[in-house]
Amino acid sequence: MTTSRDLDIVLFGATGFTGGLVAGYLAEHAPDGLRWALAGRSPERLAGVRDSLGSADVELIEADVNDSASLATLAARARVVITTVGPYLEFGEPLVKACAEAGADYVDLTGEPEFVDRMFVKYDAVARANGARIVHACGFDSIPHDLGAYFTVRELAARGEITEPLAMKGIVRSNATFSGGTFHSALGQISRPREMAAASRERRALEERPVGRRSRAAKPSLGRERELGYWLLPLPTIDPFIVARSGAALEAYGPAFSYSHFAGTKTLKYAVGGVVGVSGLALALQVPPLRAKIGERVKQGSGPSQGRREKSWFSVDFVGESGDRRIHTKVSGGDPGYSETSKMLAESALCLAFDSLPETAGSVTTAVAMGDALLTRLQAAGMRFEVVEG
Repeated sequence: MTTSRDLDIVLFGATGFTGGLVAGYLAEHAPDGLRWALAGRSPERLAGVRDSLGSADVELIEADVNDSASLATLAARARVVITTVGPYLEFGEPLVKACAEAGADYVDLTGEPEFVDRMFVKYDAVARANGARIVHACGFDSIPHDLGAYFTVRELAARGEITEPLAMKGIVRSNATFSGGTFHSALGQISRPREMAAASRERRALEERPVGRRSRAAKPSLGRERELGYWLLPLPTIDPFIVARSGAALEAYGPAFSYSHFAGTKTLKYAVGGVVGVSGLALALQVPPLRAKIGERVKQGSGPSQGRREKSWFSVDFVGESGDRRIHTKVSGGDPGYSETSKMLAESALCLAFDSLPETAGSVTTAVAMGDALLTRLQAAGMRFEVVEG
């Protein structure tokens, strides 16, 4: 943990929709004496955010992704840097570089596999050398899934050591809407299958593998979870890769761990319709004019009203089977894309800044970097982690 800095947390991107929610959460829930700052391109807009918080003692820092010196100065002052500035593949690398080189911890909201893999290839070794923890996917992508799988493993292991292969599935349900930023990040990734595959291969060539164990993201297909009563639609998100990386790093996941990730629907027609819709979108995004038209439908920086967020919810069921043992757990909460995401991102930063954590550095997952400490924080903040059966 970096201690010789004059700021505990710097929030980069505070003037955006999600950044404003993170700033509001920190202002309301941060511990007394927190030394923090808001950073972004416009001092005037930053001042407006600070005024809305009623926090006159929050410092403002002018910084821009196109100004490497400003980011280097920011990272040198901070113990933890939060960034909500995406799409990360377009805007994220300069800040990862600055934090890795300065030894500052870093958290973001990315759900972009290509970005995460490219940052690993370029900066994992640098971050390790300087003691920086680079923790991607600290929002709905992928904390409920990564910590939910971690919680499930922990509960299963409490009933006896996991000595046989463990197959786990996560089943997501929600009524929430998505943000403009999330939409454009997803469009960018779906339109770049070859680039994503190339980045994944580069990472695998460098990444250490566990000795005597294995952990993988399974390739699921449309199916049914009979005991829960859901049809299962495979979700092509970053989440299974994050979970599998935690499984590779943590021996508690057993000798052979696999994770598959789904959306759960009550009826077959919605599951089939989802497969067709995702496949059609992926094809359309390969055509630049169509991709531009689709992108125009949802503007970046937009988000649902507070009233809509207050009515939103999510749940993720986890079913784990190892030999003759089966466990069913659930993670649930409110609006996943905004209210809970801002909470998860802010609590991740606070956890890195103030909690007693395992000694880690480099590109690490939330389960590996923060594990029990972050789980405890999120439970205290209202997210539910529970054993349903097993």
